[in-house]
Amino acid sequence: MKDDIKQPKDAKIKADKMNVNLVWNRTFAAQRNAKFNKSQKFVDAECIRRMVRFTPMRNGILMKAPVLGTKIGSGHIVVLSPYGRYQYYGRVMVSRITGSPYARMGESKVLTGRKLTYSKVRHPEATSFYFEHMKKKYKAAIMNGAKKISGGKLI
Repeated sequence: MKDDIKQPKDAKIKADKMNVNLVWNRTFAAQRNAKFNKSQKFVDAECIRRMVRFTPMRNGILMKAPVLGTKIGSGHIVVLSPYGRYQYYGRVMVSRITGSPYARMGESKVLTGRKLTYSKVRHPEATSFYFEHMKKKYKAAIMNGAKKISGGKLI
């Protein structure tokens, strides 16, 4: 990762008649980076797993899309689906040109004021902004899991 923890430099401090040498463990940065990367992979995978119950489902594409589009450990969940944005925001989107919900290849859509209705047959908690709903319900559990992996203090 580009934001890896850097190995601190040893330091010599002189104050009055006292000399202090600060010597860092040579494996400090490598150990912290390994724990951080493992924690990030846990957070990404757990968010995707827990998001499923809130994800609208008709044919299962939106449930598979984050798994296919996300590089676990990157810190970014990517939903690869042509209608993912449409479903996420929960608003009907229409063609800029024709006003139809069906757009030609490469044509962009615009949001309308009309809300989508989600089938609750397969996922009774299906809703728009499903990542936000998941985060609200499971944030503490996910954070505690990540802290446990990285050696941090639990909430």
